[in-house]
Amino acid sequence: MAMSVKLNISDMACSACVDTITKAVKNVDFSATVDADLQSKTVSIDTTQSEDDIKSVITEAGYTIA
Repeated sequence: MAMSVKLNISDMACSACVDTITKAVKNVDFSATVDADLQSKTVSIDTTQSEDDIKSVITEAGYTIA
């Protein structure tokens, strides 16, 4: 079952950051939809994975979840 996760990523600063976060999420859920807003430093993700799993892969990619 898909769920929506919205996270604040305090150190997401550029399009390369968005690409890295997107790739990290897609590595655990290929069908996930990732929508990032650099100005507000938020990422909205529609995924079949748990919120904890998504947070974990983003943290492992080197980003801080506020």
